[in-house]
Amino acid sequence: MTSRLETYRVEAYNTAKLSENKMHDDTVAKRFGFSGGLVPGVDVMAYMMHQPVAKWGRAFLERGLIEARFVKPVYDGEIAEIRAEKSDGVLTIEVESRGQLCAIGTASLPASVPPVTLTDFSAVAAVAERKPVSAASYELGQWLGTVPRIWAGEAALEYLADVRERDPIYLAEGLGHPGVIQRVMNKVLVDNAILGPWIHVGSRMQLLSAGNAGDAITARAKVTGNYEKKGHRFVELDALVVANGTTPLAHCQHIAIYQPREQAAA
Repeated sequence: MTSRLETYRVEAYNTAKLSENKMHDDTVAKRFGFSGGLVPGVDVMAYMMHQPVAKWGRAFLERGLIEARFVKPVYDGEIAEIRAEKSDGVLTIEVESRGQLCAIGTASLPASVPPVTLTDFSAVAAVAERKPVSAASYELGQWLGTVPRIWAGEAALEYLADVRERDPIYLAEGLGHPGVIQRVMNKVLVDNAILGPWIHVGSRMQLLSAGNAGDAITARAKVTGNYEKKGHRFVELDALVVANGTTPLAHCQHIAIYQPREQAAA
């Protein structure tokens, strides 16, 4: 049986206007053929997490599975409509803005947390000195680490405001929003190289534990793909995101274009 959830509407917000990634800057993004700076894919994915959490509550934060692929940009100040349809225990999620399909994905609630061994993922530090990105920055089979990130107090409140999250569960139970895990996945790339404009393409995230606001979060990421396609240079990561050095929060696959065609040809 198929059922449709209530449409969730968000006034999108570009949280990265001042970031190192100039794909979020209006002037640079227009050079790549976009209408303006892109709302980060990790934040669009955070919008997509609202309905699974509304449906399954804390259980989704503890063991939910979500996948997202970004098709078209979402722009600052535009209304993003997130639609979800449930069939056979799976939510099919679509994000539409300005009359265009911008992202597609699915979410589900596995019966149990898949077994993950902390020691299967090597803990390494981020590089001591970042260098301009090249194919050598993300060598196949290489392990990459991140600088620890903490969203506590005002930072946690600011994050919820930034991604327009209205579900009371995070404040009521002192929980961290799983969207911050996706931000840490982006930091795997940023903490280990100096990138030009780049684009997050898609992600798969199996949650393993509900994170707490104030956790120190790091990633243990292995490069599983580094290739050129249609002039773009892609990187694929397989990672365990960990809280406080001991608690696995999520098993993630992350795909990004680390050198878009214009940059790759330069």
